[in-house]
Amino acid sequence: MSIGTRPALTRFVRNVPRVAVAAVAALALSACGGGTEKSESKPSAEAGAAKSAAFPVTVDHKYGSTTIDAEPKKVVTLGLSDQDAVLALGIKPVGSVDWFKEDPYGKWPWAKDKWGDTPPQIVGERDEYNIEKIAALKPDLVIAQYSGMKKEQYDTLSKFTKVVAQPKEHPDYGAPWQVMTRQIGKALGKDAETEKLIDGVDAQFKAVRDKHPEWATKTLAVADSFEAGKYSAFTKTDPKSIFFSELGFKLKPEIDTMAKPGWNVAELSAEKLNVLDVDRLVWVTSSTEANDRIKAEPLYKKLKVNQDKRDLFVPYQDPDIGAAFSFNTVLSIPYAIDEIEPLLTAVK
Repeated sequence: MSIGTRPALTRFVRNVPRVAVAAVAALALSACGGGTEKSESKPSAEAGAAKSAAFPVTVDHKYGSTTIDAEPKKVVTLGLSDQDAVLALGIKPVGSVDWFKEDPYGKWPWAKDKWGDTPPQIVGERDEYNIEKIAALKPDLVIAQYSGMKKEQYDTLSKFTKVVAQPKEHPDYGAPWQVMTRQIGKALGKDAETEKLIDGVDAQFKAVRDKHPEWATKTLAVADSFEAGKYSAFTKTDPKSIFFSELGFKLKPEIDTMAKPGWNVAELSAEKLNVLDVDRLVWVTSSTEANDRIKAEPLYKKLKVNQDKRDLFVPYQDPDIGAAFSFNTVLSIPYAIDEIEPLLTAVK
């Protein structure tokens, strides 16, 4: 898939409008009191020794590289799930984006305690950023890993703060969680802590694979349906598919070939539902109405995975199982594993 193409988001596909660069940049610069000149603040001698080992750091990304000279104190996250890794590393973002009208704080069980009573400012929805609000927060660093940030947006933000855009070697919304976590950890000067987090999650995945070696022989697909007659199957670059792959399941490559270039979802009509006739089929849906509608589809009833009751309907929220493996972060993965393992085990 081409990195430069517009990807599908994991639940919806939506065009991202371009930013009015010149006007917004002028406002942003006035709000922050300057452009790219770095501050010459003098840290204490005690703090300086600790910081010198980590900074400056240079992080490569889709739009070049960014050098961060000192430990960031105010961080804004623009990736849909970036806040989780930042929180896991002990920093509360001052700004974050909204994921489909779902507050990124105070709701998800895996992150609620880390936010506490300090919510972030909402500075956009998905890839539509409110540059004025971001500028008003005067951040030291903006992180956009699980995002579709455009070059115009990156250039505008870079006029008044440091920006680490999405990984360059992967399509937008297609980088493994380990890659995005390492990018975030490096930008925050916390490489060692980051590796410990990643090692811990990797160990949890391995423990499940060791416990269920039979899963390695099973093919699994993840799907959803938002309206009658229309279905979505997620490709190998989608976080949901990545999650189940790391549990040990095999993915179905035919789904990848059916997706549009740069997208992480294949759109299916009822006539193409046979691609979902796998050993394990996981539907992640938002309502019982959607579940009933899928089950009532005549062509779906013909699939052996349905007839043998090897399909699993997992709620997106309440409980937040689907949301946890949709985020697929260092914070949400342990929760997702604990919730999904007994459900998968119950499917024969």
